[in-house]
Amino acid sequence: MSGLAAWMKVDRHGKAKILTPEEINLVFYEGLKNDRDRAIFAICLYTACRINECVTLRTTDVYYRLGQVRPEVIFRKGNTKGKLGTRCIPVIEDLRLMLLNYYPSPRTWFFFPGVGKTGHLSPDSAGRILRQACNKVGVQGVSTHSFRRTSLTLMSNEGIPLRIIQEVSGHRSLEVLQKYLEVKPEQVRGAVSALSMLSPVGKPTFNDDPTENKKVPQKTNFSSSTELEND
Repeated sequence: MSGLAAWMKVDRHGKAKILTPEEINLVFYEGLKNDRDRAIFAICLYTACRINECVTLRTTDVYYRLGQVRPEVIFRKGNTKGKLGTRCIPVIEDLRLMLLNYYPSPRTWFFFPGVGKTGHLSPDSAGRILRQACNKVGVQGVSTHSFRRTSLTLMSNEGIPLRIIQEVSGHRSLEVLQKYLEVKPEQVRGAVSALSMLSPVGKPTFNDDPTENKKVPQKTNFSSSTELEND
């Protein structure tokens, strides 16, 4: 990991930055230079894959031999973290349109070939491409892992069950996945606010002015009291 990438993660306690829709648009349409680079990070964003899983894709994992985009991107077991199993992630329309704009020509074994068309693009090279794009548009603190974490957090915020998200992410356990997701301060406030339903019925209300909430002792009319006793 480069010094810059290491700083990004340490600054966020080891977690990649979550991107806003505005930042995603800036990076994709003003920062990234060409269709290949946009295809790389579109796959990371719309399949929530790791960068190594992306750059090691074969062309046949994305395209049929006739040049049509597959309905699912295939992430082979041997290229996944921990080699837990092959994942097939559906291609939504947003991703399909990005993929249609990029096709390695001449056709290569790897979808993102390396220098001289030998091997595949390295994760470090993809990271440099992203940093240059982010620096160009002034988006700070982004790493290649930001797309994956952004996607998975969005799914969670939309109420998609964690077990289904796990099928997309390929995490070993739900416990690991839960630690991975971002919880925003406003979500915590909303959760605590929901506890107001536990308040007793007929709860007292108080004025904002604390002096008005104090009980003022009433003056005792001793003379009247004496007269009553004498009666």
